Amino acid sequence: MYDDGFRAGRVVVGVSGSPASLAAVRSAVDQARRSGRALVAVVAWEPPEGEKLYARWPDHAWARHWHAEARATLARAFEEAVGGLPPDLDVALRVVRGRPGPVLVGLAAGPDDLLVIGGHRGPVHRYTRRHAWCPILTVPVRKIARAELRALLRPVRGAGNCATSHS
Repeated sequence: MYDDGFRAGRVVVGVSGSPASLAAVRSAVDQARRSGRALVAVVAWEPPEGEKLYARWPDHAWARHWHAEARATLARAFEEAVGGLPPDLDVALRVVRGRPGPVLVGLAAGPDDLLVIGGHRGPVHRYTRRHAWCPILTVPVRKIARAELRALLRPVRGAGNCATSHS
């Protein structure tokens, strides 16, 4: 179990920077406001090559880099989802080295906690459903409307020919 200094009854949200996790951040902020609970946002990370391989050839400079990238992901997620850290809430930002499922379940260990995750499939969802002791709110990603998709793609289509000519 992880201790962040807050009492039981927290809203814990998993953050990855994906559209699903941005939706989860928005929902977690809303849940924390409505319930008066503290908000704990966490990014879990592992070395890209995995812990076993990293243990054989550790590189502490790269580990610091990955930790910094995870912290930046957390800050960006709040900026993109809700315009920054909500000043009206008690918020703890956590960057934890480990697999997301076990990290989230460890943080949301109290029966009065609420775990908020994005999406509805995948290993994190399966792990938390099997192992969490608290309620879980799974936030689906809103499908992008066709008009929004066209607006996103329009600048790409107008970029011109991607091929270059060599004289």
